[in-house]
Amino acid sequence: MGKIKMLKDFRSRYPREFAEGKEKYLRGKRILPKPITGKETLPELIDSTMLAYNGARLKEACRLFTEKMLGAKVTIGMSLAGAMTPAGLGSAAIIPLIKAGFVDWIVSTGANLYHDLHHALDMPLYSGSPFTRDPELRRVGVVRIYDILIDNNEVLTATDFVLRKVLMQQEFQHEMGTAELHYLLGKYCAEFERQTRRKDTSLLAAAYRAGVPCFCSSPGDSTIGMNIAGVELRGNGLRINPSRDVNESTGIVLAAKRAGYKTGALMIGGGSPKNFLLQTEPQIQEVLCIKEEGHDFFIQFTDARPDTGGLSGATPHEASTWGKVDPEKLPDAIVCYLDSTIALPILTHYALAGHKPRKLKRLYDRLPACINLVKKEFEKNNQEF
Repeated sequence: MGKIKMLKDFRSRYPREFAEGKEKYLRGKRILPKPITGKETLPELIDSTMLAYNGARLKEACRLFTEKMLGAKVTIGMSLAGAMTPAGLGSAAIIPLIKAGFVDWIVSTGANLYHDLHHALDMPLYSGSPFTRDPELRRVGVVRIYDILIDNNEVLTATDFVLRKVLMQQEFQHEMGTAELHYLLGKYCAEFERQTRRKDTSLLAAAYRAGVPCFCSSPGDSTIGMNIAGVELRGNGLRINPSRDVNESTGIVLAAKRAGYKTGALMIGGGSPKNFLLQTEPQIQEVLCIKEEGHDFFIQFTDARPDTGGLSGATPHEASTWGKVDPEKLPDAIVCYLDSTIALPILTHYALAGHKPRKLKRLYDRLPACINLVKKEFEKNNQEF
């Protein structure tokens, strides 16, 4: 009772101040969660206990994605940095998002798509320790990605052998963009899944079935690119045209905007895939000379700081100065400083639990129309050429 009396004495001596504007800041949810019981569902746990710091940013990202970005008239691009598929996030999280229609197009590092081939071929990757002696691993022929262990001969070399055989097939013998390359590889991955009777193990196979274009912003920077270079030495006719990727991805965004859709970016990590996804808007504005404001939604999971000048840490506020993000939509732009291997499974669960599947847009089938749209706009607005 003493504390209550003291509070009354304080309030009688110092009446509550009502400075103008104070109330607009002190109207959020009060931070006083109920004790965790262990009986909560994951969405309940997120909504009730993640109230501050990066926990709150993760909650905001989950809600933004589920409540706004998954609207019927939103086209969602996902960027994948690093190597998430060796960690199992392809089958655990990305494939469910693709099948539910929650991801419409993808930009990925080549590493994610190369290591995805192991799963399609039913070649095992193993959990291990990051503290294993690396000289010993090298001696016995085991490759390490932090705490993921891979047999160099039985997995990597074998995958390369199959990949080269695939790349020598007739349908690969022409110039193409990476979306077509990965669509064709996805067709083979779907067949490998059928042969091994292990469906929903390959991201590329899932993207092929759903018509989700998969771009690679640095096609030479992966073992897929290394093998393409290798078979070129044997006279293979496959040539990758990065300009086609730029025009196709720009066309996806422009076509969405012209149809009255909004566009959203879900970025797993940063790096080149992040920029390639976001540069579609500067391409529309600077090269096609079309008035546009930027992407409408922005979610990024990253561990990179913004003050070092690295692209992975660049904030949506900075991106808005480049025209990548609509400055009027910055409240719908969230950066969560959290390991993607933690954040992505949580976001996936929250979205699948809270939103029904969307109709597949099958954007891969629309890429020729996207190219035509971009070509017409460039010719119309750049007469000096």
